Amino acid sequence: MRRKLYVIVLTAALVLLGAPAAPAAENGEWAVYPAASRLGSRPYFYLSADPGTTLTDRVTVTNKTGAPLSFRLYGADAYNTERDGGFAVRTSREKQTGAGAWITPERTRVTVPPRSSVTVPYTLTVPADAEPGDHPGALVALDERIEAGGGSVAVGVQRAVGARVYLRVNGPTVPALAVEDVTLDQDRPLVPGAGTSTALISYTLHNRGNVTLNPKVALRAEGVFGRTLLARDLAKIPSELLPRQKIRLTERWTGSPQFDWGEVTLTATAKDVRESGRASFLALPWLAAAAVLAGGVAALIGLRVRRRRGSAGR
Repeated sequence: MRRKLYVIVLTAALVLLGAPAAPAAENGEWAVYPAASRLGSRPYFYLSADPGTTLTDRVTVTNKTGAPLSFRLYGADAYNTERDGGFAVRTSREKQTGAGAWITPERTRVTVPPRSSVTVPYTLTVPADAEPGDHPGALVALDERIEAGGGSVAVGVQRAVGARVYLRVNGPTVPALAVEDVTLDQDRPLVPGAGTSTALISYTLHNRGNVTLNPKVALRAEGVFGRTLLARDLAKIPSELLPRQKIRLTERWTGSPQFDWGEVTLTATAKDVRESGRASFLALPWLAAAAVLAGGVAALIGLRVRRRRGSAGR
C-alpha cells in the first residue's frame, strides 16, 4: 500500500539573494496584494501603530486561471530562511506569535471566480504589551487543493501566496547587529605550489535589535606584518535581516595562502551600526605541517631521553 505524505510548499513572499523585489506576490495562477491599488503598484502592506490599537485594511486575491479557486486566508509571521536568509513565512499549522497572530481576516475562506478578484477586509490588533519595533509578517492565501506529486511515495503539495506586511509598533527602535562564530576551513595541496589552495569562511550574521536591517558585509584578510591578502565586499547577503533573526553564511576564498599566518575580519554595516568578527589562521602546506609535527615529536622525545639520563646519573 502506498503511503501518502502531504507537504505544504509556500511559494510566495520569498525573495532570493540578489533578486529584486517582485512587483506583487503571485505565482502565475493567483496573486495577493493590498486592496485599493492596481496589481503591483502597492505590492506590500506598510503599517505603523501604537500598542493597544487596531488597524483595518483590505486584501485582494486575484484568480488568473480559467477555473474557480478556493483559498484559506490567514496571517503569518515572517522569518529569514536558514538556507540563504530569504524572506519566508510560517505555515498555517505553525504557531504565530507576532503580526501573524494579530491579523484577523473577515473571512478565513474565500472562493475566487475565474479571472476575477475578491477583496476581504481584515483587522490587525496590536496587543497593549507589544514590543516596539518591526514585526514583519504576511497575509497568506493557501490553495485548498492538494496537488498530486510524483515518486514511489504519493506526495500531496499545497501552494500558498502571501502579501508581505511590514508592521512597525511605535516606540524606541534599537538597531543592533553582530558577526558571530567566524571560522576558516582550509584546503591546501599536499605539495607546496602543486595546486590552488582554498578556504571556506563561515560566519553568523545576527540581528540583535528590534528593526529590520539591510546589511552589507566586507571581508578582509591580512597576513604576516599586516599584508593585505584579500579585500572584497560580499554579494551573498540577504537584502533584509529581520529582527532577532540569525543566519549562517559562507564565503569561498580561492587562492588563499599556502604558507602564512594572519587573520580574517568580517565587518557588517547597516544604518547606524557597524560590527566586526574575526578569526586567526595558520596556513602551512601539508608536508610542511607534517615536518613541523615530526620535529615537535622528535624534540619532545629528545627532551624526555635527556631527563631520563640525567636522573640515571644522579
